[in-house]
Amino acid sequence: MTSAPDPLLKELGLHFRKARLAAGLSQEQIAHRANISRPRYRDIETGTAAARATTLVNVARALGMEMMLIPQAMVPAIQSMLQPAAEDDDRPAFTSDAQEEEGS
Repeated sequence: MTSAPDPLLKELGLHFRKARLAAGLSQEQIAHRANISRPRYRDIETGTAAARATTLVNVARALGMEMMLIPQAMVPAIQSMLQPAAEDDDRPAFTSDAQEEEGS
């Protein structure tokens, strides 16, 4: 009997996939940068396999991201700071220097 995929793993994999595609990189390139095999990276990106925290940190860094642990109660506040309140041209309250430079 196979269990249903964990929604959290699927969501994390989706974030990795979006970041990879936005960077114009292949699964092979990210796997190489994270020092894992391409099939292993594929399984993480599709949410079909869990990975050690160190592997997830390496994948995130290979994608130019950083993984952080924050208290669950703070998630809504952080999400509200990172997303515009309306669907207009407002920018998030906080952006990285790289994002600001790209917009210039």
